[in-house]
Amino acid sequence: MMNRYGIPAMPRELSEAMAYVPFQPYDPEMSTAVKGYENGTLYCALYKPFYGSKCGGKDND
Repeated sequence: MMNRYGIPAMPRELSEAMAYVPFQPYDPEMSTAVKGYENGTLYCALYKPFYGSKCGGKDND
């Protein structure tokens, strides 16, 4: 992002409890409408499922 547009990947100052959504490429890979609805986003790059204990977290994660 920085090399292409001169925009840093993360803001200089972050604040607690504020979401940060990265910039989207102009022609992003997109899911189908049904898959996007299931995933909560049409953008494949933004789909980040939470696996909890399957990734080393505690059982109640």
